Amino acid sequence: MSRADAIAAARRHVTDGHFASELARRVAIPSESPREDSGADHRRYLEDEMRPWLESMGFSCRILENPSIDRLPALFAERHEGDDLPTVLTYGHGDVLWGMAGDWDEGLDPWKLVERDGRLYGRGTVDNKGQHAINLAALSAVLEARGRLGFNVKVIIEMGEESGSPGLQELAETHRDLLSADVLIASDGPRIGADRPTVFLGARGSLNFHLICECREGAHHSGNWGGVLTNPGIRLAHALATLTDANGRIQIDAWRPPSIPENVRAALDQLAFEPGPNDPQLNPDWGEPGLQGPAQVMGFSSFEVLAFLCGRPEAPVNAVPGWARATCQLRYVVGVDGEQILPALREHLDAHGFSDIKVERMKRGFFSATRTDPDNDWVRLVRASVEETTGKPVSLLPNLGGSLPNEVFAETLGMPTVWVPHSHPACSQHAPNEHMLASVAEEGMAMMAGVWWDIGERRA
Repeated sequence: MSRADAIAAARRHVTDGHFASELARRVAIPSESPREDSGADHRRYLEDEMRPWLESMGFSCRILENPSIDRLPALFAERHEGDDLPTVLTYGHGDVLWGMAGDWDEGLDPWKLVERDGRLYGRGTVDNKGQHAINLAALSAVLEARGRLGFNVKVIIEMGEESGSPGLQELAETHRDLLSADVLIASDGPRIGADRPTVFLGARGSLNFHLICECREGAHHSGNWGGVLTNPGIRLAHALATLTDANGRIQIDAWRPPSIPENVRAALDQLAFEPGPNDPQLNPDWGEPGLQGPAQVMGFSSFEVLAFLCGRPEAPVNAVPGWARATCQLRYVVGVDGEQILPALREHLDAHGFSDIKVERMKRGFFSATRTDPDNDWVRLVRASVEETTGKPVSLLPNLGGSLPNEVFAETLGMPTVWVPHSHPACSQHAPNEHMLASVAEEGMAMMAGVWWDIGERRA
């Protein structure tokens, strides 16, 4: 059988309803990783759904216990066809965020797959159960068509990504040889547009922290004390105002990448956002001057104040508050030293007269910035394969604007990383009404069957 036969079979897996039927069973497992009693659901997803399917394709499987949180295990699977063949590692996560039952549209339920108007609704349909299901089903289509893959495959499916992937780094360090491969090819996040095949090569890093101004215990009547007591809200607001200018341009040099590589800038210049009718209006003057759209989001750092608390916003009283706190986030790109972000912040605040402002790193919310070279041979292979299958140009993103645990693969395991997303920007990921487009599922299945076929054919 031919490449075209494998791709046709992969498409039929969606159009004949098999994909939706399989995904429905997996969506029905409420594998919310933030939920403290979710351990049984996580093991059910791995043991009842993933293991039998992978074993039917000739994979050997084992559970890797999480060294940080035992209710968040991972499944490792391997199909070895030859010592002289390339090895591909693929990844997925079977955990989801809160279902938010009751907040979905009428007739929809987070734990029940519903097909409506070309959309597959349910929690995890795009993040990430549906995405890794596409990749594994495409592997199956190639196996059935050719009788072999022509390369070795390793699979890791974790159950804690939505909680910051606790333990994944330690698993990679402990099982470095087990997880070693020539490349990571996986799927997460959205395409840049619903009808635009996309490949991305890494992710921005992310560091969350609190800035705290503590002046005294308790609040004091503003009529009696206003004018002689330091207001922590005003103090903290002025400290925050030194971190960027009025249009969001970052003022701390250590938070800014020294440059954008030419091949990265060339890739970004080929991209454009395609805002939907319900998307917010972009501000072309916000952020780093000279950067627009994707180049701003994916090519540079951005600082955000996520929350600011002072006094009692729900019930203000006539009193000078005793403290104020801002929850902040820096998303940053390759070229920024993640270990220097908070020391540089401390130095900046001190230099501007704000030594009284405390910096408190949050326990979760840290990812390193990663980016595979756009000229890497694996990137070229995947990009050419997808373009051959779809007849469309691929939108190449040097990295996502968001974050994911890509540093585990790129840095700890030391492999190039190539991500092929099967979602779209308006998928309602992490929100009520999460859904996958059936058209993207079908095209994604075809794309991945083509990629797997070509790796085995060309032996990259």
